[in-house]
Amino acid sequence: MAYDNTCKYLAENYPAEFASWLLSNDISDIQVLKTELNLEPIRADSVTFLQIANQILHLEFQTTPKSTPPLDFRMLDYYTRLKREYWCDIQQVLIFLQATSSEIAFQTQYLDTNTTHRYRVIRLWEEDPTPLLANPALLPLATLARTDSPANLLTQVATAVDMIEETDERQNISACVQVLAGLRFDKSLIKQLFREEIMQESVIYQDILQKGEERGKKQEALQLILRQLTRRFNAIEPEMQQQICTLSITQLEELAEALLDFSSQTDLVNYLANISLPQSNQED
Repeated sequence: MAYDNTCKYLAENYPAEFASWLLSNDISDIQVLKTELNLEPIRADSVTFLQIANQILHLEFQTTPKSTPPLDFRMLDYYTRLKREYWCDIQQVLIFLQATSSEIAFQTQYLDTNTTHRYRVIRLWEEDPTPLLANPALLPLATLARTDSPANLLTQVATAVDMIEETDERQNISACVQVLAGLRFDKSLIKQLFREEIMQESVIYQDILQKGEERGKKQEALQLILRQLTRRFNAIEPEMQQQICTLSITQLEELAEALLDFSSQTDLVNYLANISLPQSNQED
């Protein structure tokens, strides 16, 4: 998940740079959408929506092709909900970070009986590193680009990071570079080229650690509650499971206590109907 957090940080803090890279034109009027679509809150760390004039750029970063639901269907699902919400042109780019031979990484459309939905796919290991090396915001992605000499490429990235004048930006970009480089390089090589203390001092590194700890705690609480509910009621409706998954850690803890008094699934339905989604879900 650190990789997803890193990509989301980069895309949301450097939206113009990502939009220019992917849309091949200079863009100044751009807004990061903090939104919640119908049916499912936007909580996936790998997803970023950028609004550019009357257009939305949907970025999806993936380290592996595994996904539930499948990635091709997810792209269609996001498209239809974005279209319903904003009714404008939508460009979707699915970016694979780590090399894979999976067919999913080479698909560019969702096919069904009466539906064909196309989207763009970027496999970073096939990308020319030159435009990525030229932009500080894209240096972390450059570590995963096409090369005949990965070590030399990482050295080029390290040199470019050292040239960033502003201290905070240099620290944060360096941290992002080191995180994403971990998908391709041995930790020892990364340590040789980058100062570890710079990474630890960066805002994004601390944020990654914090989010990782919070996610772990929530996942444990969620698994425990679902096991308890399944044991008590045999099966839980998918809609209720989905709603439970959107609850905050505090709300999960409260539910864990409340369910001790539940005698039927109706009690669970009524309980969930009387609580609202946590504010953090609407903003993350």
